Amino acid sequence: MVDVGKSAPDFCLKNEEGKEVHLKDFKGKWLILYFYPKDNTPGCTKEAEEFTEKLSEFKKLNAEIAGISPDSVESHKKFKEKRNLKVILLSDPEHKVIESYGAWKLKKRFGKEYYGVVRTTYLIDPEGKVAHVWKNVRVKGHVDKVLEKLKELSEK
Repeated sequence: MVDVGKSAPDFCLKNEEGKEVHLKDFKGKWLILYFYPKDNTPGCTKEAEEFTEKLSEFKKLNAEIAGISPDSVESHKKFKEKRNLKVILLSDPEHKVIESYGAWKLKKRFGKEYYGVVRTTYLIDPEGKVAHVWKNVRVKGHVDKVLEKLKELSEK
């Protein structure tokens, strides 16, 4: 897990168009970096749609939003088109970045244990430092909490 006040781990991942996106591309802006399990699943779709709905509010506060999952570039492209999403989606099929941010954990479902993405959101400041972390995120109301925290921190 990456702690508040520490530098966010660097990354270089491909977006839904196959273009490389780096952490340094967001220098000078706030970055909401959210990790989610899978494209086109109910919770992940709701989270991406809610971030998209509020995107203009985030942009007014000099913030960008990027979601990361193990899904492929092609899967992200279809997901964005199908749901008319405006957030950046990054593909991490080897889950290296997901692991470096502490979002790859042992999970239990129907009595079986497996590793997967635990829904986690990071708020990274314009200097590339972690300003806030939400662990084990519940989708309902989450986007509003992130927006509130961004407003609070960007006023300081």
